[in-house]
Amino acid sequence: MNASEVRKSFCEFFESKQHQIVSSAPMVVKNDPTLMFTNAGMNQFKDIFLGNSKPSSPRVANSQKCLRVSGKHNDLEEVGHDTYHHTMFEMLGNWSFGDYFKKEAISWAWEYLTDVLKLDKSRLYATVFEGDEEMELEKDMEAFNFWKEFLPEDRIINGNRKDNFWEMGDMGPCGPCSEIHIDLRSEDEIAKVGGAELVNQDHPEVIEIWNLVFIQYNRKANGDLEFLPQKHVDTGMGFERLCMALQGKKSNYDTDVFTPIIGEIAKVTESKYGESKEKDIAMRVIADHIRTISFSITDGQLPSNNKAGYVIRRILRRAVRYGYTFLDQRSSFMYKLLPALIQSMGDHYPELEAQKELITKVIKEEEESFLRTLATGITMLDKIVKTTKEGNYKVVEGKVAFELYDTYGFPLDLTELILKENDLVVNRKEFEKEMEAQKERARSATAVETEDWVTLLQDDVEEFIGYDYMESEITITKYRKITAKNKTLYQLVFNITPFYAESGGQVGDTGYIDNGMEKIEIIDTKKENNLIVHIAKKLPTNIKCEFKAYVNQSRRQNTANNHTGTHLLHQALREVLGTHVEQKGSLVHPDYLRFDFAHFQKMTREEIEAVEKNVNKRIRNNFALEEMREVPVAKAQDMGAMMLFGEKYGDLVRAIKFGDSIELCGGTHVKHTGEIGFFKIISESSISAGVRRIEAVTGEKAEEMIMAQHNLILGIQDMFKASGDLQKNIESLMIDNSKLGKELDSMKQNFINIEKRDLIDSAFEVGGVQVIAANVNPMLGDKLKDLAFQIKKEMNEFVAVLGANVNGKPQLSVIASEELAKSGKINAVEVIRDCAKEIQGGGGGQPFFATAGGKNAQGLDNAIEKAKAFIEEKLA
Repeated sequence: MNASEVRKSFCEFFESKQHQIVSSAPMVVKNDPTLMFTNAGMNQFKDIFLGNSKPSSPRVANSQKCLRVSGKHNDLEEVGHDTYHHTMFEMLGNWSFGDYFKKEAISWAWEYLTDVLKLDKSRLYATVFEGDEEMELEKDMEAFNFWKEFLPEDRIINGNRKDNFWEMGDMGPCGPCSEIHIDLRSEDEIAKVGGAELVNQDHPEVIEIWNLVFIQYNRKANGDLEFLPQKHVDTGMGFERLCMALQGKKSNYDTDVFTPIIGEIAKVTESKYGESKEKDIAMRVIADHIRTISFSITDGQLPSNNKAGYVIRRILRRAVRYGYTFLDQRSSFMYKLLPALIQSMGDHYPELEAQKELITKVIKEEEESFLRTLATGITMLDKIVKTTKEGNYKVVEGKVAFELYDTYGFPLDLTELILKENDLVVNRKEFEKEMEAQKERARSATAVETEDWVTLLQDDVEEFIGYDYMESEITITKYRKITAKNKTLYQLVFNITPFYAESGGQVGDTGYIDNGMEKIEIIDTKKENNLIVHIAKKLPTNIKCEFKAYVNQSRRQNTANNHTGTHLLHQALREVLGTHVEQKGSLVHPDYLRFDFAHFQKMTREEIEAVEKNVNKRIRNNFALEEMREVPVAKAQDMGAMMLFGEKYGDLVRAIKFGDSIELCGGTHVKHTGEIGFFKIISESSISAGVRRIEAVTGEKAEEMIMAQHNLILGIQDMFKASGDLQKNIESLMIDNSKLGKELDSMKQNFINIEKRDLIDSAFEVGGVQVIAANVNPMLGDKLKDLAFQIKKEMNEFVAVLGANVNGKPQLSVIASEELAKSGKINAVEVIRDCAKEIQGGGGGQPFFATAGGKNAQGLDNAIEKAKAFIEEKLA
């Protein structure tokens, strides 16, 4: 079977077992503070396991895009070096939500693998949870007995807590699991060592292919386990590993999932796969990483320096580095692999073809940027190598290597490779100490302590009524305390709520709840695992009574103005720039809106003006809101509603229509576009390759901005004390200013020539070297370097120390003839560091020229005297 046929057969099998086949969720996670990426097939069903939402079907199955590069599931360093680890991979899975349990999960897994796929039964092994004294749990005999129907006991292996007890996190749903392993070795190898001995021993050909998780417990904050009211099944099978087993390969990378991409890498880099271990690793790394990067971009995550974006940038740079180091790629090349990826996976994931242009541009720009970083890092490393060798050292400080890594993005392994070529090594212990210190700082900054939920009232559904109401009678159904950055806050859940939770780019509502005796401020509202949580600084004294909830109406209105304005902007951009424009992110705030969109060049002033006019015309048309709740997603598509890549839509969606603008959206909006008042773009800029950003204001904020600009113009007119054409007056002033600037520069140059001659005349001799030490006129403070180098042109063996007081800030320069610096008699850096202490400053530079600034202008004379004495001592 080829890869496409495997996917299809899995879905058809479970469809025959009455499972609903659902689409893959985006690889980038939203509305879950515990995850950046989908790292398992169950992530999109997490709310169901937590009891926060009801399933659309008690049985579902799918193929899910996953990404594992951080946390406990960190496979990044193994990727490419072995045959079966990946960053991005597909997980085939089937789920039961309170329906079937261990018996069906085990029997269907066996049926699919052996009857449908015809895998050799004699090569299959199962593991079961052996129990754990610390958790006070016994062996999973139920799973063991079910497996005995299919496997002899010697191929049912006990597994420990690490391998056979699945946990969502430190808290929450968990339970024992049963893994299915396959032995892919030759018959001769099997005869020597039985497969049972190699299960879970990291053998590359005795591997886990399917994990059947039986979710039956809930772990509380104190570590205690309690039974869940319903038992669930969550299974996950590695698609790439399954293809390897079915296609008789020894490596995932030898299957048709990867061979088209590796073939293209070989072609683009003029290399051959299979000839060199190092080159093969590089090709596997690149083949894996191009998938991860491309799918992340289609799901809306662009490379950046923050959070999920930083992870993607790191993966991309890892691939570029392998190409640079082992495949001799000195220019961008990865973007050329996209056609091969589309050919391999585009039939199942059409978003790759749809966003081909954007993916190509983003990858190409990121590659070129990092190649420049590599060039800078190599230049810096060359200097480090030179300095280290000059000092007769063999070890480069870990702090130096960490600075290269942390500040300049230069990877440690490349640093070590270059140093090895120069018979040098890095102090790895020191580097790792610096790395751990950085991680600890990050952990401390983000540490959050969360207590268990305290349930006051059992309520199946928390209903949001905020589209229709700004206030309502509510009851608190559960709460918990959280501590972050030494601040204690409380999360409250209501039975119904008018508060909109931060989602889809729109910020959360604020307001308060009141019971007539006590008023509790709601400082934010967020969505967490499908719960709407209201954040408060304190708990009500009487938490069990009824309250009335009030949303901050003016804040909500301004937010609605900006959210509707975002929809109108999106439509206007498509009309003015073209239908290639697609939303890539947004922020809807009460004070402003921010909209990121796919477009490949800077907007002209005329285009910006055209977009503003388009939006404001729609505002004046006063289009009424046409809201369609719970519309079948297919019908919404037929209506022409814009759907965003990277979003997971359910069977029923909410469509928002203003005139010919139709979008799927869960946010709050105005009733008529006229309520927005006025729309004004503040800025238009680039945030990455192929993605632009517009910031804009509406309503009162737009009015305030226009008034401020108008008052500024009136103020400038008053300054000119003239009527008429203000622009011409300013242009005339700029021309006059330019002329005066040139005249002043000419005067300064004449003054420099005079000052230079006086300084040269003041030189005195020490040991055959001319020495100058003087304060110069403050007027020349910004020309100190220029003055120093002009002196250098006219003198042979000399050293000069020049100081200046520039608006109360002391400046020092030391310059020496290059022959003097090369001989080692005078080092300008040593001189400057010694005398700069007198001005409470520091500096640096090169042996022949160094500069320093400081805080104490009163110490300038002492600094020059100290430098003079230092030089005389060196030359004596």
